[in-house]
Order: sequence, then C-alpha cells, then structure tokens
Amino acid sequence: MKSAFIFDLDGTLIDSVYQHVIAWSEALTSEGLSLPVSKIHRKIGMSGELFAKQLLREIGGDIDLERVKRVKKGQSEAFDRLNGQIQPLPGARALLLALTGAQIPWAIATSGSPEATSSSLEKLGLDSSQTMVLTGDDVEHGKPEPDLFLATAERLGVPIERVYIVGDSVWDLLGARRCHALGVGLRSGGVGDEELQRAGAIRVYEDPADLLDHLDELATHPK
Repeated sequence: MKSAFIFDLDGTLIDSVYQHVIAWSEALTSEGLSLPVSKIHRKIGMSGELFAKQLLREIGGDIDLERVKRVKKGQSEAFDRLNGQIQPLPGARALLLALTGAQIPWAIATSGSPEATSSSLEKLGLDSSQTMVLTGDDVEHGKPEPDLFLATAERLGVPIERVYIVGDSVWDLLGARRCHALGVGLRSGGVGDEELQRAGAIRVYEDPADLLDHLDELATHPK
C-alpha cells in the first residue's frame, strides 16, 4: 500500500516562522499588549484564531471575539509587510519534485490564511491550481486538532496510518499523533529534537534538504 506525505508550510517548506512572530508581536502591541517573542514563538503553528486566544489568555487580556479579530487582522497586515523577506527553505522545492518523480502523493496542510498560503506557493514555484493545499479555513478545528490532516489524507485517498506528516512545530506533531499518522519533525522552525520527539516525531531532520537526503529511512517508495 502506498504512503504519502502531508507538509506543513511555515517553517517546514517556507522560512517564515520569525516573520510570523514579529507580526504577532506588532499586532499585540497595537492593542496595547506585550508578550515576550519567545512565548509567541512557542505557539506558532496553531490555527490563527486559537493562536490569538492563547496569546490573549497568557497576557491576561479579554478574550472577546472583536479583540481576537483585531489582533488577527493586525497580524495579517504586519505579515504582508514582511512578505518580501520570506524565502523557501533549503531543499523544499527539490524535495517536492523528488516525491512527484517517485509518484509518491503529497499535499500541504497549513494553518495559514489562504492569502498568505497563495504567496508561499508562488515562492515555491508551485501552481495553486495543480497543488493540493488545505488551510485552516477548510476544517472546523485547526491544529493541534487532527481535522486538517484527516481531511487532507482523505483528499489524497491514502489511509492516515500510511501518511507522514512533516512539520516544524509541536502542534503539527501532536496533531499527527492524535490521528495515528507518522510524525516527522524539522528543526527549521526553531524547535529542537527533544521537544519534537516528545510531541511524537519518529524522525527529526534539519530542513527539507536534510529530509530529501534521508528519504530512504522512511521507506517511502511505493510497492
């Protein structure tokens, strides 16, 4: 039975984690709130709405719907201004081409907005009309809930137990574990081996280029 890959986007294929951190920091500051960037970084990878709620809860701010919307809007605007700094991670494009060449199904499942996702696909040289991508808008519950991964696996037509979910955050790997997929961690989002492994990673690699160099470890080639 064939295997498949589901990739997170930010910090996994695109080097954008720290731009997200800065954008969230600016959005909170615009609301008169302050939180160390290290704490913001720890929550990158969650769905946007859950992320905003978690940050406001940690600060002790009011968690009302309008404030969450303002923070999310501010983050999106700040991230757009930083977009020119963002590039694909080493080996990202080559990894996807290698999987396609080996006829190994793959897709992208991201918590990012459709607008930010479209921009990232362009940076990867991917045609959005020919790339399977699901965002948090496509499911009721975002990461770390497994809904996004389950929906993507169903779209791929591969049993979730045969899917490698590749991500850079503990939220990706917790989601993978909750749906009984195989979690693969990348350090390219700034999280270390031990934390990724505790969250459920069966293997940890430096970045997409390192994963490409070790694809044989995952026994991915279809039979």
